[in-house]
Amino acid sequence: MAPARPQIDTSVAHIARIQDYWLGGKDHFAADRIAGDEAIQALPDMVASVRNTRAFLGRTVRYLSREASIRQFLDIGTGIPTASNTHEVAQEGAPEARVVYVDNDPMVLTHARALLTSHPSGMTSYVDADLRDVHHILEEAAGLLDFRRPIAVVLMAVLQFVPDEDDPWGLVSRLMAAVPSGSYLVISHPASDIQAEAMAGMAKRLNKIMAQKVKPRSKDEVTAFFDGLELVEPGVIRCPEWRPLSPADAAGKSTMWGGVARKP
Repeated sequence: MAPARPQIDTSVAHIARIQDYWLGGKDHFAADRIAGDEAIQALPDMVASVRNTRAFLGRTVRYLSREASIRQFLDIGTGIPTASNTHEVAQEGAPEARVVYVDNDPMVLTHARALLTSHPSGMTSYVDADLRDVHHILEEAAGLLDFRRPIAVVLMAVLQFVPDEDDPWGLVSRLMAAVPSGSYLVISHPASDIQAEAMAGMAKRLNKIMAQKVKPRSKDEVTAFFDGLELVEPGVIRCPEWRPLSPADAAGKSTMWGGVARKP
C-alpha cells in the first residue's frame, strides 16, 4: 500500500513556507505570502535577516566540518530545501559526512527527497517529527548517526516556536545529553532585544495568522541554551557577525542571535 500523502492546509500560513517565500522560493501559498508581507511591514529588515541567517548556517557548518572535523549532523527544523543545505555544505569538504534532517511540516516532507541527494561517500535521512519529541528524534536518528562519535546538533531558527511552558532549554539539554563529548550545538534565534519594538510587532502580527506561535528571546535567554557547553568565539552574537567573510557581511541586517558551542 502506498504511504498516505501528507495533508497540507493551504489556507493557514506555516513558517516553513513563509521562510521559503522570504528566501525567494516557489513552495508557498497565498496565506504564506500574506503572513510574510505582514511580518515585513512590521519589520522591514525581515528578508535580509532571514537570508543572513541562512548564510550563518553555511559558515557554521563549514567551520564544523572543516575546522572541528565533525562528520555527523542532526539538523532539526530544517525547513523546505533550498540552496546550500546542511549536507551540501558539510560534504563539500567532507564527502563522508552524514546528516539527519528533522521537521514536522507536511510541505517539507513532500520535498524531503531533495534532502536525500547525498554525496556517494556520505548519507542523509529525514525524520518527520516535532522538536518536542526528543525521544523519537534520537531513536530515529540513531539509525544513521553513531552516537558514540561527535555530532553537531543544529537548531536553526526553530526554538522560537517552542513556548516557555514547554521548556525549550530542557529540550536542548536532553538533546545534548544524548551526544558525546566533542559534539557541538548550533543555534540561531529571533531577538527580543534587537529592534525590540519592531520585533514585538512582527511577532504579534504573525501569531494572529500563522499556525505556529513565535517567541523572540533576549540575548541572555538565547545564551542560556548553551549552559554547560564551551562557546566558540565570538560567542552569542548577531548572526552576520559570527566569523563573517568580510566587513560588509558583518554589517548585514539581522535581528537574530546566533552561536556555536562545544560539549566538553
